[in-house]
Amino acid sequence: MESGKPPPRPKSPPAKPARPYERPRGGDAQAVADLVPQIGRAAFRRFGFVQSSVVTRWPEIVGAAHARVCVPEAIRFPPGEKADGILQLVVQPAHAPLIQHVIPEIIERVNRFFGYKAVARVKMRQGAVKADAAQKPATAPPSLKPIPMELGDSLRDIGDPELRMVLESLARSLGSKEDD
Repeated sequence: MESGKPPPRPKSPPAKPARPYERPRGGDAQAVADLVPQIGRAAFRRFGFVQSSVVTRWPEIVGAAHARVCVPEAIRFPPGEKADGILQLVVQPAHAPLIQHVIPEIIERVNRFFGYKAVARVKMRQGAVKADAAQKPATAPPSLKPIPMELGDSLRDIGDPELRMVLESLARSLGSKEDD
């Protein structure tokens, strides 16, 4: 076997053409706000909601007055279908008779939101309805400390009331730190 020739080299695979770099997982970066509905979708489906935006946009669908006293609990569809479902609502006990009278309007508004006849019936369950933070406007209590005079004149020229309130709060906190 020793003939003086080196053993044959194994052939290397042909070189692949260079391709542009791709991220190892899932493509381009996305904003967190775009991912939140996808993250919550599985949890909403588990509890009977095919479309989570019904819950998040409930005040827009039925109006603020009805949204304060009733919230959607689930939408149950017949097996294998996505139409003619049953919308289950939790209603404050004192408001159940009122909601009973506006059920046809609620069905019509929910179906208009979906764009097809998704809901055919509504079942009500009396219970506590938690007040959503989005339904109540958040207002900060006014501070009793006066704004320093040298900062007060410059803040009066700001047209946006929310920005002015934030800057006044910042000025108060800076003024209190200087006093310490």
